[in-house]
Formats: sequence, structure tokens, C-alpha cells
Amino acid sequence: MSSLGERYEEHHRERRDEGDFVFVPERIPLLVAAVGRGNRVLDLGCRSGALTRHFLDGNSVVGLDVDPAALEKAAALGVEPVQADVEQPLPFDGASFDAVVAGELFEHLQFPDALVAEIRRVLRPGGVLAGSVPNAFRVQSRLRFLRGRPPEDDPTHLRMFSPAAIRHLLADFERVELRFVGGRYARLSARLFARDLVFTATKPSA
Repeated sequence: MSSLGERYEEHHRERRDEGDFVFVPERIPLLVAAVGRGNRVLDLGCRSGALTRHFLDGNSVVGLDVDPAALEKAAALGVEPVQADVEQPLPFDGASFDAVVAGELFEHLQFPDALVAEIRRVLRPGGVLAGSVPNAFRVQSRLRFLRGRPPEDDPTHLRMFSPAAIRHLLADFERVELRFVGGRYARLSARLFARDLVFTATKPSA
């Protein structure tokens, strides 16, 4: 494949049912609550809009993704599609969104700190960043590592995040909140068994 968009289109088609998926549905109500209503929202890495559709009602949503085939599906839902690479500067004016969503995105990036800086730029003062990353340090991943296997089997995952790493990444935001969600045994110990780490943070007003 000659372009990043084509590589991700192939990845979605072969491994993720053409990108129409939402892992860990338990994170959806947390993200919907963080986004709110009556807002201009940017969903980064929106793919086909499988997650985006849950906060479309009552909001104006822009969906950005590198995969043009997935964006066509998102557009059919009412998402304003923008094809771009999140590893590059975001093609939006500063302070132009009330909320930014980054669901299962940071783990795919070479330089997530650069994207977080861009998110902070495009958020209005008091705007909210909400997202999630895999709980890469859960027991299942640790056992894979002990057996001599990679902690995760997705070749597009370049980073693994702990709660401390997320807090460090969001150091320039206020009111950073973290929640562990998903997984059959999460009720026993969320930190050890949950599949996802959901985060919300607020851009300072001044």
C-alpha cells in the first residue's frame, strides 16, 4: 500500500470488519457525558463513525480520519468528514471546538504529545478532551509478555499507556479524570482486569 490511508483501510477490512466496530461499549456513556450537547465536536480517528454516532444527537460533529473508505460511512451518518493524518498539524483554526474525542487513538501514534498539543490548540478555553486507550498493563497482557509474546497483538499499536503516563501526557490540562472500564473480571480489580482506560480533561480557561 502506498499511503497511510490505504494501509489503514486494509487493516480495518482484514482485522476489524471494515472499521465498523466499537470495542469496550462500557466507555460509550462516559464519552457521551463528557461531550455533552449543543457543542461543536471533533472526533479524531473516527473511522466509520461507529463511536461517533453516539454523540451526534444535539451536536455538530466533525470526524477526522486517514481512511477515506471509512469516512464515507461516517459522512452517511451526518458526520462532517475530514481526511487527514493526526500525526500532522490539525487542519482547523485555534479554539474552534467545544470538545475533542480521541477514542482508542493515542496508542497508534509515534508522537502522541504532539497531537495533544494540537488538541489543546483547537479546543476553546474550558473545552473538554475525552478518550480512551487500551489498559495495556492488565493481567492478560502481562501473561502474554511472560510467555514471550507481545503484550498486544495489534501491529498498529505503537504505545502502551499506564494511568501515570496518561496523566503526564495531559499535564497541561485541568481536571484530569481516569476510569477503568470493560472486561469480564473488572469488578474484581479494575486496574488489573479492565480492558480500557477512559480519560477526560479540561483545557484551562485562562
